[in-house]
Amino acid sequence: MSGSDHVREYSSPVKVEVAVESRLPDTLFARAEEEPDAVAFRRQEAGQWRDVTCARFRDDVAAVAKGLIAAGIEHGDRVGLMSRTRYEWTVVDYAVWAAGAVTVPIYESSSEEQVSWILGDSGSRAVFVESPEHAKRVEAARADLPDLGHLWQIDGPDFAEFQRSGEEVADATLDERRTAGTADEIATLIYTSGTTGRPKGCELTHRNLLFTILNAVHGPLEEVFSIEGRSTLLFLPLAHSFARIIQIGCVESRTVMGHFPSTGPEVIDALGSFRPTFLLAMPRVFEKVYNKAEQKAASEGRGRIFRAAADTAVAYSRALDSGRVPLSLRLRHALFERLVYGKILAAVGGQARYSVSGGSALGERLGHFFRGVGLTIIEGYGLTETSAPTCVNSPARNKVGTVGPPLPGVSHRIAEDGEILVKGDHVMRGYWQNAKATEEAFDEDGWYRTGDLGSLDEDGYLTITGRKKEIIVTAGGKNVAPAVIEDRLRSHAIVSQCMVVGDNRNFVSALVTIDPEAFGFWRERNGKSGEIPDMTEDPDLVAAVQEAVDDANKAVSRAESVRKFTILPVDFSEEGGQMTPSLKVKRHVVAKQFSEEIDSLYS
Repeated sequence: MSGSDHVREYSSPVKVEVAVESRLPDTLFARAEEEPDAVAFRRQEAGQWRDVTCARFRDDVAAVAKGLIAAGIEHGDRVGLMSRTRYEWTVVDYAVWAAGAVTVPIYESSSEEQVSWILGDSGSRAVFVESPEHAKRVEAARADLPDLGHLWQIDGPDFAEFQRSGEEVADATLDERRTAGTADEIATLIYTSGTTGRPKGCELTHRNLLFTILNAVHGPLEEVFSIEGRSTLLFLPLAHSFARIIQIGCVESRTVMGHFPSTGPEVIDALGSFRPTFLLAMPRVFEKVYNKAEQKAASEGRGRIFRAAADTAVAYSRALDSGRVPLSLRLRHALFERLVYGKILAAVGGQARYSVSGGSALGERLGHFFRGVGLTIIEGYGLTETSAPTCVNSPARNKVGTVGPPLPGVSHRIAEDGEILVKGDHVMRGYWQNAKATEEAFDEDGWYRTGDLGSLDEDGYLTITGRKKEIIVTAGGKNVAPAVIEDRLRSHAIVSQCMVVGDNRNFVSALVTIDPEAFGFWRERNGKSGEIPDMTEDPDLVAAVQEAVDDANKAVSRAESVRKFTILPVDFSEEGGQMTPSLKVKRHVVAKQFSEEIDSLYS
């Protein structure tokens, strides 16, 4: 099982097997019969959170499913869904499954061309959109979409009319359709936003999704999903597989769920009023909570207290790992708990004790900080192709800095070149109508190739060290995985995004963008005027970024450290083409757009 220094392969025993007749909507229909008045969701109406019962949710799902059947949507047909995160997203998703069809999610930020490709490639027969603006993007592509028969809009009177359109469809017809399929039929086609090339549709079955979430909920995340009065507020886009699997997890584990349509600064207020018991977020959200707290303390002249409190939280968390917390540290921690930590937890509603983080790496210091404050961030790792998570830490055994051991029923293997290989019932069937890509995704023994690099410790905990495709090879032949230094740099308040460069060059450099919120605060404190584009060469701003670079360089060897950097006048964004909808940097696009800036670093 083990190689010379590291374990090469590790498997976790399965906890929950999925029966062949299991389907995603089964739980919600069964629960509506068993406990019709139990609360399934809370939705925001006129600034208030209102309860949605299991019976109400079932009725909403049934109405949309009957509307689909009345409109001629057949078993196995694909139905597009393009909307921000809201209650209707979940209703439509479950209704498509209840009608025996396949949901094809589309990011609401997708361009006309992307919408056209996803609806066309999937052969979608109908599409739900949220707004007139989304409808326009679909209409613009309609001439190239011969299969697309229907377009329904969630906002406006048409949606209620659509729900009434299926009133003639008998309950027995819906039940027949809902129970006709098996666990091994496709439930959803999720198109990978891909940092290169055309998006590919991952075929995820009912088994894939149920196996993943049931083994997580009854395995490493049992504590999170079994707290009395458990709830979460979902604000990540549901087109992303990470948010989607949590949606299913809430339905399966009877966890009350709310929706919020944005990941912007206003999400903090929504968390404050919803008061979830656990959070789901990308590392960027935690960086923002930390940076905001630090800036607020500094502006009130309490910067030194905050820094001491942060160092204490980190030391306390590290001491928990060693199994011994010295008395003096316990006393200091108790003091800061009253003065500082409570306020930070209050910012996310005051009830949350756990948060599941994915999407990219959370800095180790930040992980220890939040655990020390009282919010344990549980990191996991996975891909769309693995139905989101393939491994996750547990609250009881949380090795900060790792992404945890494989989920129950899952095996991980480290290939000779360091690539992480995965096996289990959570791995997709293949890519939709793309046999060549499917074949390339698996090795000869049927292991899925993740494209990521990592190592396993003796307990099977995985540490991600980089992406295979992103490895930079310097002119001196040194292999550099940019993720380590980029994640560390991004966690600094002043930095928004960064990209490390240095392929075939003598040393490693970085392109850095400035966080607009942090910039406003920095400018005030430094008595500056001017916007980011005017300040990219300001000596004080350069010095602030240099400080972040010096700190990030501590995480890597000298050959991998950033020697030079340049501050870009604009931030990376989806609109600018530099980011995918799941907020990954498109390296080839950035390299092309800023080729002059890169060249000037080496001239």
